[in-house]
Amino acid sequence: MHDLIIKGGNLVDGTGTTPLTADVAIKDGRVVEVGKISGKANKTIDADGLMVTPGWVDIHTHYDGQVSWDPFLSPSSWHGVTTAVMGNCGVGFAPAHTHQREWMMELMEGVEDIPGAVLSEGVKWEWETFPEYMDAVARIPRIMDVGAQIPHGALRVYVMGERGANREVATMDDMKTMAALAKEAVEAGALGFTSSRTIVHRTKRGASVPSMGVDGQELITIASAIGETGKGVMQLISDWDDLEAEFNLIQQVTKASGRPMSYTLLQHDFLPQRWRELLNRTELARSEGLDIKAQVACRGIGMIHGLECSMQPFFLTSSYKGIEHLPLQERVNQLKNPQLRKRILMEAAHAIDSSNSENITQARRLETITQHFHKYFPIYDSANYEPSLEESIAGIAAAKGLPAAEFAYDMMLQDEGRQKFYFPLYNYSNNNLDVVREMLTHPASLLGLGDAGAHCGYICDASYPTYLIKHWARDRTRGSKLPIEFLVHAQTQRNARALGMFDRGALVPGMKADINIIDFDKLDLSAPQIVNDLPAGGRRLVQKAKGYVSTIVSGQVVMEQGQATGSLPGQLVRSSRN
Repeated sequence: MHDLIIKGGNLVDGTGTTPLTADVAIKDGRVVEVGKISGKANKTIDADGLMVTPGWVDIHTHYDGQVSWDPFLSPSSWHGVTTAVMGNCGVGFAPAHTHQREWMMELMEGVEDIPGAVLSEGVKWEWETFPEYMDAVARIPRIMDVGAQIPHGALRVYVMGERGANREVATMDDMKTMAALAKEAVEAGALGFTSSRTIVHRTKRGASVPSMGVDGQELITIASAIGETGKGVMQLISDWDDLEAEFNLIQQVTKASGRPMSYTLLQHDFLPQRWRELLNRTELARSEGLDIKAQVACRGIGMIHGLECSMQPFFLTSSYKGIEHLPLQERVNQLKNPQLRKRILMEAAHAIDSSNSENITQARRLETITQHFHKYFPIYDSANYEPSLEESIAGIAAAKGLPAAEFAYDMMLQDEGRQKFYFPLYNYSNNNLDVVREMLTHPASLLGLGDAGAHCGYICDASYPTYLIKHWARDRTRGSKLPIEFLVHAQTQRNARALGMFDRGALVPGMKADINIIDFDKLDLSAPQIVNDLPAGGRRLVQKAKGYVSTIVSGQVVMEQGQATGSLPGQLVRSSRN
């Protein structure tokens, strides 16, 4: 007697093989049989006409805080994710001395745009060390499995205090202590170690993160200690301003650890071919025996802008800053004032004070983040993540014979100020997703970068898993599509194995019974929307999905038709040797 049989589905099993019609039998949380099954079960699900896949494995989330208060880990659970890995990019909440908690929350507020009030109310500080953090996470029932990585920023401040936060050079004793603690964390079950080397990541007060620009020996010392465990991975993000030096460092760190390494890969508008050079170097390193991979996105890495969000086309102007504290409706009323409109448009068009270096930097940010209207796309009933130039604010305004900035200003006020815009910051230099397709299909790439749980007010990419399937296998019209078996493999077995999880990601006997049952024809995304459902009434952007009939974790149905069943079988995933 099986616990569950899924009958007659179109099985895309996660291994990359051709789909076929088959039954799947489950017992004690594991897949026990695949094929034509005649046995009986306590429960049977008719999957005729539906697609059956492994549950999605999201390797790049920032749920480090949300795991404290949300057993359902939305929105990822709405999108078929059954395993989420957090602690990426060198930021997180452990290890942390008691007196460092406020600083940790400011770091996460600045880097990941998670409101401080939300973290103050929501995070349950039941730990100091990283093993204690994992134990605290393991005690909480939740809808999916989670894995944790030890973040460099938290580790550095835990060991060095203010010296670490101020990015002072670590002493050899500092390095050895960090290395010992990182090793302890991985031995206790951390999936890996992560670090940030990008100037984009800053604390709430504007300071660079503790790991920014640290001496390479610090990373090498930590990596060597992790290598002694025989398990765990390493992940980092870099600006690649000195590509030669940075990639050489990655190779040294990977050699020192003997463990897999992955890095964030983006296409920048100002250097649109650099991502190819990085992949070329990655290929060469892999040919020399180094397990280095690139984490890539399945669409443009973009922001959602609007008056409800953290950013919009005019949020950096001094005149807007004077009213930004007002409730939405009051702001809309003020912004309709012709005199204020004129002032804001003028400030947006000119550097505020070119004699002041800080204002020059602000003006450049204003231009690149908010005034490139050829990359500003209105969001309607559903979000289009591969729009044409003609669909941009600049394109629409040109067709109407209007200045783009003025058109954007007036459109921003539509729907009582709730109109939103999609701004692809990276991966959209050519106004299509052809570059993304190249990244996705490269043998040294991993699918990630959704950042679920973070960037609450301007990014809504936790929907990546759904978008990957619906756009690349079914909906794409501006270029070639990709086979469904390849896409499913990319965000199941391939991701799981890359993070050292060999018990999931494929629907074959013996594997963990994490499963999605999908009505492929109905698979879709809603438009991003702001909700105020975080602790302390905090806001966040969310995006809902359609088409998920059931999501199963460890053999238990946790979601049906987009609604949680109340079953919470999720576990903490701990690293294992391979």
